[in-house]
Amino acid sequence: MNPPNKPFAERTQEKMKEVLMKPDAPGPAVHYYMIRGGADKKNITIWETGTVGGEYIKAYGHYHVDDLKETYWILEGQGIVLMQMRKKKPAGGTGQSAAGNGRNDKWLDDELEWVKAVFVKPGDVVAIPPFAGHLMINIGPTWLVTSDDSPFQTGAAESGAASADSASMPQHADYEAVKKMRGFAYYVCENPDKNSGDKNPAGKNAQPLFVKNPLYKDVPGIEIVKNIKTGKN
Repeated sequence: MNPPNKPFAERTQEKMKEVLMKPDAPGPAVHYYMIRGGADKKNITIWETGTVGGEYIKAYGHYHVDDLKETYWILEGQGIVLMQMRKKKPAGGTGQSAAGNGRNDKWLDDELEWVKAVFVKPGDVVAIPPFAGHLMINIGPTWLVTSDDSPFQTGAAESGAASADSASMPQHADYEAVKKMRGFAYYVCENPDKNSGDKNPAGKNAQPLFVKNPLYKDVPGIEIVKNIKTGKN
């Protein structure tokens, strides 16, 4: 694990097994690389190409534990931003979130209000709504490179932080709710038709396959968003 206060981290195959559709399938030793600079310097993330058990290389995915807005700038490659919003617990509901921090205990991890897949390319900007779960997926043949403005605490004295952040698992993010569900509500997989050439009219333009995660008990259909520039859909 990368120690706190170091701005560089790697997301390994071993860690990603927690959220993969087929965790025993072979994959690259490192799925993506992170350089943390925070809201001022921005953060840079670079994803590997390819698939693991048919599923495209992706981020681990997380929710924000507070009312935090985040923006992604697509610098290189082709990808999908997968977002999902959990349902709130009924009034008077009890229990903690998977994170156990008391800030996210109002959400139902296995029931969703909506799911959105935003197809992105260089120059696109995507705004992440507060409390929406989100992850990036590389569906192209080259590195996928993004910049974002999520916070990163470099020391306990800054912004009243109790401790320095980990570049791998920063404090503003809830990863445990995603781990509990073994990923998001849909796994984004390579469509075998994309390599069929003239045998299929879709050919290389065949849309990725969205495979439902069976651990979720209430999953709406996906809203597909293409050709965006502002992230406001």
